[in-house]
Amino acid sequence: MDSAAQALLIIVSSVLSVFLLLITVLIVYCLIIVRHIKRIVERADSVAGSVEAAASAFEKTATPLAMLKLISNIVSRVQGTRRKKEKL
Repeated sequence: MDSAAQALLIIVSSVLSVFLLLITVLIVYCLIIVRHIKRIVERADSVAGSVEAAASAFEKTATPLAMLKLISNIVSRVQGTRRKKEKL
């Protein structure tokens, strides 16, 4: 082999080794990012589950609370009209 071919072989092999090293580092960082994303998704899923449970609990208590408020409003209005009649 002449010197030009050897020089070209050295250049190509060094570029290839640098490229492979960069690809390896990039893959490692991508795996780290994927693990972080997986943790974030698991936390979001857990939060969504707790929000869903809270919404379900609120849904169960919303109707009785609305009825209680309606009855409270009726009672307060009746008492208000009685007070007005008593003042007259």
